[in-house]
Amino acid sequence: MARSFAPLDGIRILSLALNLPGPAALMRCRRMGAACTKLEPPTADPMHRYNPGAYAELHEGVTVRQADLKTAEGQELLHAELARTDILLTSFRPSALEKLGLGWDVLHSRFPQVSQVAIVGASGERAEEPGHDLTYLAANDLVPGMDLPATLYADMGGSLMAAGAVLQAALCKGEGLYLEVALSDAAAYLGLPRRWGLTQPSGAVGGAHAGYRVYACKDGRVAVAALEPHFAARLCAAAGVPGSDMQTMFAPTTRAAIEAFFAARTRAELDRLAQEEDLPIHTLA
Repeated sequence: MARSFAPLDGIRILSLALNLPGPAALMRCRRMGAACTKLEPPTADPMHRYNPGAYAELHEGVTVRQADLKTAEGQELLHAELARTDILLTSFRPSALEKLGLGWDVLHSRFPQVSQVAIVGASGERAEEPGHDLTYLAANDLVPGMDLPATLYADMGGSLMAAGAVLQAALCKGEGLYLEVALSDAAAYLGLPRRWGLTQPSGAVGGAHAGYRVYACKDGRVAVAALEPHFAARLCAAAGVPGSDMQTMFAPTTRAAIEAFFAARTRAELDRLAQEEDLPIHTLA
């Protein structure tokens, strides 16, 4: 894709969304050429307080203004912005939107040209339920141990869905669409490989295949992704394992042999092996 390609050029987005999913979606939309404005409460976006660096990156190029939407002055500013907006991005519960005079029926009657992309926790009747990234992941079997997930998958996945919804609304500019994006749906989508069994412990990419695992080495770890037959064959040849068919790769003896092979080597040795043998492995501290 050419760097100059800007599918949202000429689209004006007003965001009221705080924390992570909304601002992350807005960041993607701005990078696709949208003119982005955000109204924040007088207390600012919580992200500004607990991670100023992330806030700065998320809002680069975004016009940020403060408005207390519970006051007449804040509502006046909001309506002035909506009058020149194509797409409104929100992340409130439906009841909170109603209290602010931003329920879809009211919004559409006052500003029929505006589409709304509403980020919610769960869809439909569950939209008022409390929840967060961790609970949505847990509900989709994406928190298998006691450790927290490495990143905020539902939030970031939801931001991608929201950016996609903005593109959808932009294709119908002037018609006024309501599009709901649920973080629980994002988690469910990300959890499909788990539900299908692919990433379960017995699955090919869940640890059962000896060529798709994380092993210990002398001075760290090595992530191995030798799943395709030609990669599996090279891995087995390097480790001295006879054969590399599917039955071999799922055998505990194969896993033990490859485990011993990596345990006897340093990260530097394995990095050279990856380059020389064209193997998809990556060493870690």
